[in-house]
Amino acid sequence: MAEPVTVTDGLTYLPRSALEELVRTLRDDGYTVIAPVVVDGVVSMRPVESAAQIAKGARDEQDAGRYRLAEGDAALSFEYVVGPDGPKRYLYPPQQRLFRLHIEGERFAVEAEGPAVPRLAFLGLRPCEMAAIRVQDRVFAATQAAAPGCEAESYFRRAREQALYLVVNCTRPGGTCFCVSMGTGPQAGEGHDLALTELRSGFVIAIGSDRGMALVRQLPVRAPSDAERELAELKLQTAREHMGRGLDQDGLKDALDHAIEHPHWDEVAERCLSCGNCTQVCPTCFCTTVCDSSSLDGRHHTRVQYWESCFTHRFSYTTAGPVRNTIRARYRHWLRHKLGTWWDQFGCSGCIGCGRCITWCPAAIDITREAAA
Repeated sequence: MAEPVTVTDGLTYLPRSALEELVRTLRDDGYTVIAPVVVDGVVSMRPVESAAQIAKGARDEQDAGRYRLAEGDAALSFEYVVGPDGPKRYLYPPQQRLFRLHIEGERFAVEAEGPAVPRLAFLGLRPCEMAAIRVQDRVFAATQAAAPGCEAESYFRRAREQALYLVVNCTRPGGTCFCVSMGTGPQAGEGHDLALTELRSGFVIAIGSDRGMALVRQLPVRAPSDAERELAELKLQTAREHMGRGLDQDGLKDALDHAIEHPHWDEVAERCLSCGNCTQVCPTCFCTTVCDSSSLDGRHHTRVQYWESCFTHRFSYTTAGPVRNTIRARYRHWLRHKLGTWWDQFGCSGCIGCGRCITWCPAAIDITREAAA
């Protein structure tokens, strides 16, 4: 019989020495553990087999058009914020086979079964990323909160339902973060199974679900001391007060609705490269295209879905040509959708304040400054 878990006000404590046991327990339970690791000079969410692979002792320095990794506190495993990717690439893959056809006699036979959906455990995703997943719940009609008219995305729904979410609260915001403005951080809100606040000696854990509690029961946890609880809250409060950016949402949607012909769009267009970086790193963007291919003998045909960007010239192409045939029109469409018309479509904002679009824009265009302008 399992020993009772000590929980005080929904909190428990995991010593740092038990982080490896946490990863091992997740793997023993049949999960593929996705955690932040250093790849090619950036922190990226990748499969890990051991806690030793997590990017310990690193911190990121982010600003408009700039990302660098630097040496951090050697005792901390999660001192950085976010890299260019996140859980979206696992819940909604950038390349996904939709179906295959092959010739049987004088007809086409459909192979409709999609790829197998892995059982994932996200360890180290940030509160803003958890908020982004909840936004995509609406986009892909994965929950009852989905907006009318949304089309269900079956792979996302299956992967989403069976995944485990271990959020690490942000105690050191990045230079482009503005999650406080969007109400998505630095402390986890809803949807997580566990929310960890990192201290040098270990983690104060808030239990968010029954699955989270079941996981905690398998770990060597104890009750957090008053000092540990106080320090965790102090670190979160300090993070709230030291955001790299801010975005005033008061009246923003109406302002954007009335600024369609504002001359500032021309000024932004002179700097924008229409490269699509902002949409590719955004954790809520969902645009796709499809590509059909055939084998050389013509007997096998495959349709594959790829991520697409509303910044590409071909994205809005019709028989009469592209609907948005200028950079001005494409940037305006993206920003108005993300901060304005997303509310009409899905009943929430399309921005969660992670700052990725600012960091990874080669022209250093800042969505918070453009919205303010």
